[in-house]
Amino acid sequence: MLRLGKRMRGISRRTAWGLCAGLALAGVVCAFQRPFRVYVSIERYDDIPLPPDYQNQAEWVFGRLMYPEHPDGLFGSRRGRGGFGGYGGGFGGFGGGMDWRYGGSGWTQDYPRADRHFAQAVRRLTRVDARSVEQPVNPDDIDDFFNWPWLNAGEMGDWKLTDDQVKTVREYLLRGGFLMLDDFWGPDEYARFNETMSKIFPERPVVEIESRDPIFHTVYDLDQRYQILGQWSFSRGGGGMARRAEGTVAHWLGVFDDKNRVMVAISFNSDVGDSWEWADDPSYPEKLSALGIRLGVNYVVYSMTH
Repeated sequence: MLRLGKRMRGISRRTAWGLCAGLALAGVVCAFQRPFRVYVSIERYDDIPLPPDYQNQAEWVFGRLMYPEHPDGLFGSRRGRGGFGGYGGGFGGFGGGMDWRYGGSGWTQDYPRADRHFAQAVRRLTRVDARSVEQPVNPDDIDDFFNWPWLNAGEMGDWKLTDDQVKTVREYLLRGGFLMLDDFWGPDEYARFNETMSKIFPERPVVEIESRDPIFHTVYDLDQRYQILGQWSFSRGGGGMARRAEGTVAHWLGVFDDKNRVMVAISFNSDVGDSWEWADDPSYPEKLSALGIRLGVNYVVYSMTH
């Protein structure tokens, strides 16, 4: 905490003023946000106890983007074949066709364990007042969607937004929202990811973010980045290793606005969400959680100051 305090004092005056303005705006926005809500998790994390301060107002909230499943995605296609992971009738025993609006689908991967671990890291490693629990955000809920300036989503080979949702997410980003996308691997998953991404911004390419970009230096200097593997890659069995083999090179991608601000930060061939989710597990490499958490912290502070 002391080390980060010294680093934060080294941030430029312009950045500091930007952070103050962002926090003031967040204070206004939180008055109009929907109440905290919980959905069925695809990883059976529904028995995680709520922190005692879960109803507290805060400057920053981990917003998790809810989305419809791609019919050919990791979860959508296996539902159609009668199950996933040996549970029968759908992944995790949730019935092989559960409406994404009620959870139990691809968007709930890592939820809520990763979300709450990362929120705790933001509180410990920065001066940002972070809420202890996440907020699932539905792009069909127009009255609420624009109240959550930072959103995260995983399993991006599994999303398929409707035309109306595409318009909403596009407007959200152009208004100043920030979206972090994570955990998709290989050319097939990238192609499914890009079906929706190219509709959101047909005129803005997905590009590699240069190491000198401020997003990698807002709090931590992250020139030395490496692939973040998921917990599944360390388990016995061929499934995880086969997915890893499809893409062995990590890419840190982005979509920029006209002022060269990163609107969408994308980790391709890495699983940052797992580095948060398993950060407290001794069997998961600390090196991976260390980078994943630092990346996330940079993205949070960047989004509040740019």
